[in-house]
Amino acid sequence: MTSKPLLLAALALVAANEPSPSTIRVDQAGYETFGPKIAIVATPDAAPRPWTLRDAAGTVVAEGRTIPFGPEASSGEIVQRIDFGTVTRPGTGYRLGIAGERSQPFPIADRPFADAATAAMSFFYQQRSGVPIDPRYVQRPDLARPAGQPKEVVTCFSGKDQRGVNWPGCAYRLDTTGGWYDAGDHGKYVVNGGLSAWTLLDLHERLAQWGDPQAFADGRLALPERGNGQDDLLDEARVEVAFLLAMQIPDGKRLTVAFKTDSGAPASDFRTIDAGGLVHTKVADEQWTGLPMAPADDPMRRFLYPPSTAATYNMVAVAAQAARIWRNSDPAFAARALAAARRGWAAAQRVPDLYASSDFAGSGGYGDRTIADERFWAAAELFTTTGEAPYREAIAGSPFLHDDSPDFGWSGTALPGLLTLATMPNRLPAPTVAAIRKQVVSLADRILAERATSGYRMPKAGATFDWGSNSTMLNRAIVLGVAWQITRKPVYREAVVDVADYVFGRNALDRSFVTGFGGRTMHQPHHRFWAQAADPRYPAPPPGVISGGPNSSARTDDAVLKGKCVGQTCWRDDWRAFTMNEVAINWNAPLVWVTAFLDATRVRGAPTPA
Repeated sequence: MTSKPLLLAALALVAANEPSPSTIRVDQAGYETFGPKIAIVATPDAAPRPWTLRDAAGTVVAEGRTIPFGPEASSGEIVQRIDFGTVTRPGTGYRLGIAGERSQPFPIADRPFADAATAAMSFFYQQRSGVPIDPRYVQRPDLARPAGQPKEVVTCFSGKDQRGVNWPGCAYRLDTTGGWYDAGDHGKYVVNGGLSAWTLLDLHERLAQWGDPQAFADGRLALPERGNGQDDLLDEARVEVAFLLAMQIPDGKRLTVAFKTDSGAPASDFRTIDAGGLVHTKVADEQWTGLPMAPADDPMRRFLYPPSTAATYNMVAVAAQAARIWRNSDPAFAARALAAARRGWAAAQRVPDLYASSDFAGSGGYGDRTIADERFWAAAELFTTTGEAPYREAIAGSPFLHDDSPDFGWSGTALPGLLTLATMPNRLPAPTVAAIRKQVVSLADRILAERATSGYRMPKAGATFDWGSNSTMLNRAIVLGVAWQITRKPVYREAVVDVADYVFGRNALDRSFVTGFGGRTMHQPHHRFWAQAADPRYPAPPPGVISGGPNSSARTDDAVLKGKCVGQTCWRDDWRAFTMNEVAINWNAPLVWVTAFLDATRVRGAPTPA
C-alpha cells in the first residue's frame, strides 16, 4: 500500500510542473490555419483592453483591442473576446498577452484536431475487456496490462439485491468476453455501449459524405487488427458491436423477471416469460471494487443482470446500423447483426414494458423509464437498413419524428434516429425526409440561439452543468455538424469549433479537459487503472481522454466546492471526484466525432477571396 506522504509528494509534483491559470483562455490544442480564432478574457470590468499575439520567438504578429461581452452567467465573470482570425501563419508557441498577462501557448496549424481524433480513438482500445493491452499499441509501456476477464462466461445474478429482494437467476450462461469497459469501473453496459458504438459508426458513415472516406483507413490507429485491410475505426467499433450481440438471450430461454411499475419501489411483480431475443442490461461485478485496481486483479464474481426493453432496442439500433455498414465487406457478420436486430425487435414488441433495475450493487443502474425513444431509434436504423414496412409504420406513428429536444444521451436516443433519417439514404417519401432535415436544422438553430447568450460561445445557455456536461456539449456539436452537412452554412461548423475550443481549454478554468492536449490538462481521472494520482505504481492516463466535466447540479462526491462555484467552475481534477472527473466511452465517442468532423471538413489551402 502506498504511504500517504508518498502519495502527497506525487500529487505535489504534478501541481509543481503545471503552469498557473491565465485569465486569457485559449484552445490549447490549437487553431486552424484558415479557421476562426477566438480567445476569451476575464476582466474586472467591460472596458476594452489592448492585446498582442506573439510567436514562439516573442515577435508581435498581431494586435488589437478586446471586444466586450459583459457578465457571463456560466462563470460568474465579466468576459471579453479576442478575435485574431486574420492570422494564418502556421506555428507553435503562440501566446496572447494583455498588460503582462499571457495565455497558455498554442499552435496554429492546418490540422490541429487530427492528433486529438487519433488519441481519442486509442481510448477505446485501452478500454477493451478480455484481451491484454499490448505495449506495441499504446503510447507508453506502463499503459500495457494483462487481460481483464479473458474468458467471461457468466450466468444471471441470483440472490438478494440492495433492497433485499431475491432474484432467482437463470439456467443458462452467455459468453460475453470482450467489448469495452464502460468508464472508470469494470462494468460493461448495453445502453451506454450501444450509444458509444453508434456514435463511432455514425461518424464512419458520414466521413464519406464529408469527402474524407479514408480518414481512418487501415494503419492510422495502433491496433492489433492493423494490417487487415479494414477501416481502423470499424475494427474498433466492431469490438463493441460483437459484445452487444453476445448479450442477447438465445431463443427458447425462459427467465423470471420483475415488471416493477414504480421506479422508486423495490422490484416486484415477478413473472416467468419467454425471454428469447431480449438483451441483458449489463455484465458487471457483484460489488463495487476499490480504486486503484487493474482489470486483471478484479476479484469480484460477475453476473448478467436482468434484460430490459430499452437495452434490447439499443442493441437493435446498433445491430441494424452495423448490418448495412458491413454488408459488403463482411456479409456474414452483417447477416448475423441483422438477424439479431430482427429478433430483438420482435422480442421488444412482445415485452414492451420491462424496465432496468438500479437495485444491484457493484455497477451503475442506467435506469430509464421512457422506452418510446429507443423504439423510434431502433425503427429508424432498421428502416434505413431494410426499407421494410413495419419499421416505416413505427417511425410514422412516433412523436419523435418531430423531436424538439437538441440533446441526446444514453437515456434519450430519439435524436440519433432523427439524424440517421435526415442524412442516410432511405426509402421515406422525399417530403418526409425534407421535413426531418428541416427539423434537424431547427434544432441546430436553437443551439445557436443559446450560444449567442454565452460569453464563452458555448452551445448552451445558463449556469446549470449536469453530470457529464462535456458530453452534452459534444453531442450538441454533433447536431450542429449534421446541420452543416445539410446546409453547408459556415455558422454551424464555426459553432462546432467553439465546442472544441471549450473542451481544449477556452473555459473559465483555463483547463484542457482532454489529457495530453494543452499545457494545463486533466491529470487525475476517476479510473481504476489510470490511477497514478491514487497510487504511483499505476500509470497516468494516456493522451486523448476527456473528463466528464463541470457538474453544478449532481455532485455527491464533493464538499470542497459546495456553495463556492458557479456553472463551469464546478470541477476538480481529482481522482475521487467521480461526478466531475470520471471518464466514459460515451464521452470519448463524441470527442472522436467532433475532432474527426473538424479535420475532415477543414479548409484545404488558402480560401478563395470573395
